[in-house]
Amino acid sequence: MTDDLLSQEAQGPPIALGRAARNRRELWRRKVLWIGVWLVFLSSPVHDLLSGHHGTAGTVAGWLGLAVFVAVYLSLLFRDMGATPFPSWLVGALIGSMAVLAVVLVLTLGSSWLGLFCYVSVACGITLPLRLAFWTIPGTGAVMLLVGLHADEEEALNLLLLVLLIGFAMTGVSQLVRTTVELRKARATVAQLAANEERLRLARDLHDLLGHSLSLITLKSELAGRMLPAHPEKAAQQVADIEQVSRQALVDVREAVTGYRRPRLAAELAGAQVALTAAGITAEVPAEPDLDGVPEDSESAVAWALREAITNVVRHSGADRATVDVVRRQTLDGPLLELSVEDNGSGGSGKGPGNGLTGLTERMEKAGGTLEAGRVKRGFRLVARVPAKAAPDIGSGS
Repeated sequence: MTDDLLSQEAQGPPIALGRAARNRRELWRRKVLWIGVWLVFLSSPVHDLLSGHHGTAGTVAGWLGLAVFVAVYLSLLFRDMGATPFPSWLVGALIGSMAVLAVVLVLTLGSSWLGLFCYVSVACGITLPLRLAFWTIPGTGAVMLLVGLHADEEEALNLLLLVLLIGFAMTGVSQLVRTTVELRKARATVAQLAANEERLRLARDLHDLLGHSLSLITLKSELAGRMLPAHPEKAAQQVADIEQVSRQALVDVREAVTGYRRPRLAAELAGAQVALTAAGITAEVPAEPDLDGVPEDSESAVAWALREAITNVVRHSGADRATVDVVRRQTLDGPLLELSVEDNGSGGSGKGPGNGLTGLTERMEKAGGTLEAGRVKRGFRLVARVPAKAAPDIGSGS
């Protein structure tokens, strides 16, 4: 899923909102396209300087002031679009310096310079937080009107709507970019969580599958070793059983890896009988239970619980007797399928639930069931309960 996400990013448009530039060339293309379009408002101040209406000192001061103003504007927006924007105090200082320069240039050189307030409004809309921009953009328009009273009131009134519209439009674009960035980060996080969940599922399945199968293989190997000198025929049968279990374990692992593993309760009951008998444990295992109407997820969860319980009995309990029971019960919450596995052993090391029981608890919760495991008076008991009837479809009411 993560690879798909990366491939989609790579196939996106050359300039996409909220996506980090893939190289310096794309970064500069994006910045020039985004920022350069607003430089059209410099035509009036440039024309004023080239017209010769000012003296040498005024023209030089005008070019210098315009260069400083544009440099501050470009550095502010270029840095804001980069990976490490300026700190908030520096952003405020730069916008303030732009506003001061605009006021000074308009008052000294004339109304042709009122367009500089458009850049101040754009800078406020792009770089400032939304709540602060809602105050500074109208404030920029108000300052322009006050300055226009001394320069050209009519020109200031004509530019007022543009200053307000362009500033608030930039707040919308800025919010769109920020939202797009957050969505892309969220999508990457979801992809990572899905990958982690899949790894957890695979680890849980492999633990349940291999723990049971390898325990049975170990027991039968020990039996074959003890039988080999005196009973070679029985030893050969145990070896044949080992081969069969190994092949089945390989099939189970392949199915678990591909995500299609759904153990059946009847097969697990038969396997439990074989495993307990091979371990020398007297077993009481019921015949094939009544699973009419039981959802597949519920049956699968109970089958996994049975497999893990039998593995724990064989490997950790030290018991010589075990009882397995599968019954259906009617409760206030609806019909339940209940699995009970009880032995007369010690119940293991007693150091808390292991990986198997932790994984089982997660499986039961996903199937809408519960798991109880702990010591009883004469051994250890595991009880798993799952819904025995599929939940009604809420959207299919008559």
